[in-house]
Amino acid sequence: QVQLVESGGGLVQAGDSLRLSCAASGRTFSAMGWFCQAPGKEREFVAAIRRTDRRTYYADSVKGRFTVSGDNAKNTVHLQMNGLKPEDTAVYYCAARTNLLGRPLSHMMGWPVWGQGTQVTVSS
Repeated sequence: QVQLVESGGGLVQAGDSLRLSCAASGRTFSAMGWFCQAPGKEREFVAAIRRTDRRTYYADSVKGRFTVSGDNAKNTVHLQMNGLKPEDTAVYYCAARTNLLGRPLSHMMGWPVWGQGTQVTVSS
């Protein structure tokens, strides 16, 4: 019954904004975050937030444009994506983990729970 349900993806123009949401059920997690994967490329870390102190982490490519936030009462995280660029086009996956002492947050293998992914397409 542990699962992540994502929403908010879509087709937008360059410079526009989207807000992705990810609702977790079945348990709470120490951290939740977002990865993206474009065709022919490896899945890459985007952003994450810790539950206890709401500390956030970002990939260099999205700093200043994307903001990750969490609602602990609803066990939900959001990714506010502003100033979208065509190179942001990818499937965005929500991820969750209970252990912060393993692999770094940017490493996909350290995240055991994943959502189904939501497509974000940015046209020029």
